[in-house]
Amino acid sequence: MKAIFLNKYEKQIRRVYDDGVMMRLGQLTEIEPIVYTKEDILENADKFRDTKIIFSTWGMPIFTEDEIKAFFPSLECVFYAAGSVQHFARPFLNSNVKVFSAWAANGVPVAEYTVAQIILANKGFFRYTGLMADQKFEEVENRKSCYMGNYREKIGIIGCGMIGSMVAEMLKSYKLEVYAFDPFLSDDKAKELGVTRVSLEELFASSRVVTNHLANNEATKEMLRYSHFSSMPKYATFINTGRGAQVVEEDLARALSERPDLTAVLDVTCSEPPEPSHPFYTLPNCFLTPHIAGSLGSEVVRMAEYMVDEFICYNAGKPCKYEVSLKMLETMA
Repeated sequence: MKAIFLNKYEKQIRRVYDDGVMMRLGQLTEIEPIVYTKEDILENADKFRDTKIIFSTWGMPIFTEDEIKAFFPSLECVFYAAGSVQHFARPFLNSNVKVFSAWAANGVPVAEYTVAQIILANKGFFRYTGLMADQKFEEVENRKSCYMGNYREKIGIIGCGMIGSMVAEMLKSYKLEVYAFDPFLSDDKAKELGVTRVSLEELFASSRVVTNHLANNEATKEMLRYSHFSSMPKYATFINTGRGAQVVEEDLARALSERPDLTAVLDVTCSEPPEPSHPFYTLPNCFLTPHIAGSLGSEVVRMAEYMVDEFICYNAGKPCKYEVSLKMLETMA
């Protein structure tokens, strides 16, 4: 079966599909260790007419439906070793080309990162480090009655898709009470995850830590506002590893300014990085990380391995786990 690597950047393919993965694919398909760009396709269209499988990752080019029909008349599947496929998938799906995504593999480090931040937040880690650096030892002692640790505290998960569900599963090993807001979360799924379904308002007002995992679409844009942040319990923490666009950032900055007891840990912002004058840089209770929750370093290879395993299932006619549908695009990140 003829397959190709397709990407804007050769280095992205080589970073995600390491030598071991490329060797596996070479044994499974008629694939060359060459990374083609869209320009290569346009310049030599006949070369790719019998291509049945595309392997890609971050940097996947965008094609129109007409281009797909013209250049890839034999194409069956795109295997995308990364997370969101929103930017390229619809024309392929509309052309009856299956699209598979390694969103689950990319979700693992995000969930791990999130759980780590939750545990640290409940111990007051973020605030104590600043106080210790400033040698404010008396205030450190006074704060020790403010952060309650990780026993029977309430945690709020916004969005129980793939990553939010992973976070809930990982939190089962802790003695924590987990709330969830997700209009699409069924009672059976909530019971399976061990979470209590609540409204968004109740989640913010009750949870010691709130973590955002909403799908990134128009319906969730600027969904998290001042009324939510200002209602949080004293010494609560808001964590965002979802998308910055879901937060009205002026509202969050205002709440952090008015409530110095609150903490925000932001791995994503609406503009990455924020504009130089953004108050997030100067607020002492706001902690920024440069979008590192997702796959980094050797973690990215896990995504390619997921897609190789998915291809093996597809090629053998077995059920696949990570196929994306047009309906899924309405709610997934």
